[in-house]
Amino acid sequence: MQEFNSGVALAPDPIETVRDWPPEVELILSSLESGGYARGDRRGTRRATYRTRACLRLFTDTVDATPWILYTRDVCKRGLGFITPHYLPLGYGGMLQLSMPDGGVAEIQCTLSRCRQVSPGWYEGALNFSREQAELGKLLT
Repeated sequence: MQEFNSGVALAPDPIETVRDWPPEVELILSSLESGGYARGDRRGTRRATYRTRACLRLFTDTVDATPWILYTRDVCKRGLGFITPHYLPLGYGGMLQLSMPDGGVAEIQCTLSRCRQVSPGWYEGALNFSREQAELGKLLT
């Protein structure tokens, strides 16, 4: 396990992390995938399913604040989709700590572009990376 500076641990292996998720996380992610989109996919970029736990620290958070826990849904080299039990403020920037496919952990500067309720107490959202993440782009091949 690797630790974020506040002590929140991330598992280096995404498969291992999924086993430790609350049961409602898998239920919500499965519902989002099977529900489809009535208007089609408006993202315009290909993405790959990538499930792992991530930590987000917003630039507006206090130094001693606990990072926000995200459960990732999918990724592309420019951003990722997630669910979380927290409503997060749109347009805010921060640093994401994400377990990478090679087993390492990356800290990625990002901006919150979407956060909307999908179930009581759960929110679906999207982050845009400030720079393309080539390693995540490799998941699309």
